[in-house]
Amino acid sequence: MTKAFETTNRFLQQAFDVLDLSEEEVILLETPSREVKVELIIRMDDGSMGNFIGYRVQHDDSRGPFKGGLRYHPQADLDHVRSLASLMTWKTALIDVPYGGAKGGIQVDPTQLSLAELERLTRRFTQRVHEFIGPTTDIPAPDMNTDASVMAWIFDEYSNHHGFNPAVVTGKPVDLHGSHGREAATGRGAMYAIREVLERDGRGLEGTSFVIQGFGNVGSWAAKLLHEAGAKVLAVSDIKGGIYNPDGLDPLAVLEHAYETSSVVDCKNSEPVSNEDLLELECDVLVPAALGDVITEENAADIKADYVLEAANAPTSFEGDQILNERGVTVVPDIYCNAGGVTVSYFEWAQNIQHFSWPETRVNAELEKRMIAAHKHIRGLKNKHDVSLRTAAFIGAIERVREATTMRGLQ
Repeated sequence: MTKAFETTNRFLQQAFDVLDLSEEEVILLETPSREVKVELIIRMDDGSMGNFIGYRVQHDDSRGPFKGGLRYHPQADLDHVRSLASLMTWKTALIDVPYGGAKGGIQVDPTQLSLAELERLTRRFTQRVHEFIGPTTDIPAPDMNTDASVMAWIFDEYSNHHGFNPAVVTGKPVDLHGSHGREAATGRGAMYAIREVLERDGRGLEGTSFVIQGFGNVGSWAAKLLHEAGAKVLAVSDIKGGIYNPDGLDPLAVLEHAYETSSVVDCKNSEPVSNEDLLELECDVLVPAALGDVITEENAADIKADYVLEAANAPTSFEGDQILNERGVTVVPDIYCNAGGVTVSYFEWAQNIQHFSWPETRVNAELEKRMIAAHKHIRGLKNKHDVSLRTAAFIGAIERVREATTMRGLQ
């Protein structure tokens, strides 16, 4: 299997070739600025010692402070975190928020830890990296298996060392200086993204069929918002399996069932489907919204959707992407599709700095403006260079980072 950071760089290289960058520029843009690896030792509830490894990779800060999520997952190794940090650099540049890219991860299965153990682990991680993060340095946010509660613990622990400053993290609870609309932001941004792409092709959300792999925060909000817009959600899944109804599911009923049973499996008015088979269901839009690297050269030829909406980070391998492009499948790339989260994180950060709270209507309206503008920018570059949406998105992001790097005299 190709390493994640190598895959990201192969996608980048396609844009580098179009822009005809020098070898020095490529090295400068690819290489992370700082990589931190820390050992995390905590006392477990049974009195034993827990030993975990954590990472924070800071990729580029030419356009602003480092920004990126923190994930808790057994496979959160340095290579994956490095790849995701790079993607954050290009995502923040493409959506035009004043950040660079970073990412963090702890190698842990959070389902095997109690709430108290998770809090101790989060606070230990913050203790080990607090000198490398901060409101003008690096601002973490929720990612896979982390949430507003985890951000609240980081905020509190950071404050123990540096004084009160809620802008150190985003994705906090609203009652603890978080932003209205942040929880739904990534799913809402994905809805805006596919709406813009469909409208450009003379289509609309009304009656369009969707299949969503992953029913966590992003997938569930996307399903709910798409359903409200008149789209038909045929199938959804989580780590335990999936459900399918050719006439469409009711996302609110699925959410209620998942809340009661901790899974979408066995929801009423549905039939079971595996995560693997779900990817190959007939639909208009396939939405990978879970782990990365799920569409590969092994299954890309069997994808039956007209569009792939990358709500997850790096869900498509380089080879899989080539196959989809050759087959005429439109891939809406992750650095655009799931940029809603970091966009509203920016709004939260700005509110914290200004000590002023926005209503959710303003948050959503500002997010919509950003997603529309980014699509227009990508579409113009796609037409100019005759490339895929993904390569066009990378071109737009690289141009902005390159320009900022040059203007700051960092070369």
